[in-house]
Amino acid sequence: MITALSYGVKISVESIYRKDLSNTENSIFFFNYRVEIVNTNNFDIQLLKRHWHIFDSLNPLREVKGEGVVGEQPILKPGQKHTYVSGCDIHSEIGFMTGYYSFIRIDTNEIFKVSIPRFQLISTPKLN
Repeated sequence: MITALSYGVKISVESIYRKDLSNTENSIFFFNYRVEIVNTNNFDIQLLKRHWHIFDSLNPLREVKGEGVVGEQPILKPGQKHTYVSGCDIHSEIGFMTGYYSFIRIDTNEIFKVSIPRFQLISTPKLN
């Protein structure tokens, strides 16, 4: 698991190669990733947006951005965590993802960005 802390928000990510959802003959390699977000601040925050950079070793950079995560814009009180699972496909055996979340501080309406640590997307056979 990869972890980073910025602006009082701890982001931890782990990825897993999904052989059952991949189609290697057509160069489609699918991964799930689990993200845990913890508010270590002493004030409430809300996740508003996500912005991903998806790097595929054989293809151009992809960017994915939008409202919330998996259809949610969770509010986190001090000490609370939010966990979700999502997925991504790439067209080579090796890649990685990184990006940031946009949050709002509930008491002041200040918007801030929290970095998502870079994590690897590597198919299991490539690890051997």
